[in-house]
Amino acid sequence: MRIAVAGGTGTVGRHVVDVARERGHEVVVLARSTGVDLVTSVGLDTALQGVDAVVDVTSTSTQSAAESERFFGTVTRNLLAAEKSAGVGHHLALGIVGSLDAPFGYYAGKKVQEELVADGPVPFTILRATQFHEFAQQLHGGYSFGPLILVPKMVSQPVAAREVAERLVELTAAPAGRVADLAGPRVEQMTEMVRAYGIAVGKRGVLVTVPLPGGFGKAMRDGTTLAGPGADLGRQTFDEWIATL
Repeated sequence: MRIAVAGGTGTVGRHVVDVARERGHEVVVLARSTGVDLVTSVGLDTALQGVDAVVDVTSTSTQSAAESERFFGTVTRNLLAAEKSAGVGHHLALGIVGSLDAPFGYYAGKKVQEELVADGPVPFTILRATQFHEFAQQLHGGYSFGPLILVPKMVSQPVAAREVAERLVELTAAPAGRVADLAGPRVEQMTEMVRAYGIAVGKRGVLVTVPLPGGFGKAMRDGTTLAGPGADLGRQTFDEWIATL
């Protein structure tokens, strides 16, 4: 199968590319580094020629709802239009557990993405996953102020990015609509995850747990972003991931 991976150089995208190639698929990486701009559509039509399925694992660093909606709306519309033109038979999008129940900030764009895919012209599959183990790493590096590290007060059910990639590649076989969510095997406190990451890499700091305001902060604390009944659970725990660093 010829599989195109939108965002194939990112945290989960790199794993999708590796897993697909390991399983004998031909892979096309859709990223600026390969001459494809998903926001402007430059290079997209050519890249999708002969592609059987597109796996969309694109991401953006913004926490602005408007910017997230603009990014995911633009990229998704461009992908679907180019896929329809090229005769691609399957669009597979990676969503986030809780995004429809807490459509705030970054999650607002993921909600738009899912709606466009579900209503779009290309047969689809949507897999929602919880945060990756790497989320603790991102928080540790992104919210440091001298010795202080600000950590949002939240619970998480982190899953291995590699396991998400494996599931995505399995799902490329045929469109399946909304499939069971994928989450990690254990619920964790984010402050403890960030602390464990800092110890593992020798970058200790003073952690300050901060309750985020508004609906998004509430969703992070009350379990909205945790797996519900019927979700599939991954194998690798956060502690096991930490041990690999």
